[in-house]
Amino acid sequence: MTIEVNNQVKTAPASELCFTPARKLAQLLRSRKISATEVVQAFIAQIERVNPKVNAIVTFLPELALAAARKFDRNPKAGNSRAKPLAGLPVAYKDLVPTKGIRTTQGSLIYRDHVPDEDHLIVERLSAAGAITLGKTNTPEFGAGSQTFNKVFGATKNPYDLTKTCGGSSGGAAAAVASGMLPFADGSDLAASLRNPGNYCNVVGFRPTPGRVPAWPSGNAWETLSVIGPIARTVEDAAFLFAAMAGPDPRAPTSIAESGAVFSKPLRRNFKKVRVAWSRDMGGLPMDPRVSTALEKQKRIFHDLGCIVEEACPDFSGATEAFETLRALAFLQKNGHLLKDHRDQLKDTVVWNIEQGLRLTPERLARAETLRTQLFHRMRKFLERYEFLLCPVNQLPPYPVDMEYPVEIAGVKMGNYLDWMKSCYYITITSHPAISVPAGFTGDAKPLPVGLQIVGRYRDDLGVLQLAHAFEGATQYWKRAPTI
Repeated sequence: MTIEVNNQVKTAPASELCFTPARKLAQLLRSRKISATEVVQAFIAQIERVNPKVNAIVTFLPELALAAARKFDRNPKAGNSRAKPLAGLPVAYKDLVPTKGIRTTQGSLIYRDHVPDEDHLIVERLSAAGAITLGKTNTPEFGAGSQTFNKVFGATKNPYDLTKTCGGSSGGAAAAVASGMLPFADGSDLAASLRNPGNYCNVVGFRPTPGRVPAWPSGNAWETLSVIGPIARTVEDAAFLFAAMAGPDPRAPTSIAESGAVFSKPLRRNFKKVRVAWSRDMGGLPMDPRVSTALEKQKRIFHDLGCIVEEACPDFSGATEAFETLRALAFLQKNGHLLKDHRDQLKDTVVWNIEQGLRLTPERLARAETLRTQLFHRMRKFLERYEFLLCPVNQLPPYPVDMEYPVEIAGVKMGNYLDWMKSCYYITITSHPAISVPAGFTGDAKPLPVGLQIVGRYRDDLGVLQLAHAFEGATQYWKRAPTI
């Protein structure tokens, strides 16, 4: 196969094609410099080589993907339409996402053989944009926890150190993208599930403003804690996928009316005299010194970009109570019906979350909504002075893959399986957009990725992508691929 690099045509090995930015691949496909069959074959070969080590792709559909690729190649007009920006690019959907005619387990023994009879809206959209379905990516049981393991498929490993976790719950997606098995992927984020695995796998994980990417079908059309977003190796590729994901849908009453096309705009922006807040510990959260050391080195980058950088942090009082209460309600609403007949097939943390929901009182729910409203307005006012908040994604680097969740950070014991995710869910509960962008590596014998979290003003998803793009361009950490 051949690709054009610096105006020269050269033969590219399949592995190189797998690490070519998605937007560049799309351009090569549209110009017919490569075929969709070549692209899909390259990713299939990479999956066959790497996935046995990483375990990120849990349902693999090479023949289905090849058939779609050959159909694309036989159509001389395929890929020329602006309506199909992803034409010829393979994608594998998170295993929480219903896919018509394709097994969707949710990482649960209860659904290990479940085959949906309809697609999720995100599958509809990416398919309409021309993406080719290649399979499904691993997730923890019902997406519970930022560690990707389950009793159906086992654990997904970190491509940078196979003894460590890839994070979660979109861990299969992030590990697959990081190791060149996919050009990009979808994910979802309730507590940390796009940002955490993005951080741990040295890729971009973008949590957009609730409503940017509609969800359907959904048992609660007004639920806004969980959002869908992109995972990619670069910010530009994340925006490329996001543009196909975003936009309103009448089946999702909370969806934002603005078209996803706005995210197709160039991300270049001048950040001179833009005021940003730098928070090393988000108001006193325990931090592993390896994370702090890696991130402190990045502060100068924002000075170099022309930003006015000040150490400051919003008041996150009440965030834990509000988040844990509303998360418990969400788990009860979605999975509560399973407790009576399938308790023995649910992992302990899922049972705990459902039972927390059963214990809720009207008073606690009312208080949680009040706290959430207060948190939103405190963050809104904080970001009137600062256009962005810069802070850690996670409080510690990737930990052993056989550990369900960290029980201690920097000598501070965690109270439950959610406590170590506070640096992410503090942002979730405010509803502001946030991104994890590669920001360096630890000094371990096997260096582990560290991400920076960039939080923007409410609905300023484009601004978050722009600042992340500028930081990425100045640092280039995304180019450090795993060696597996």
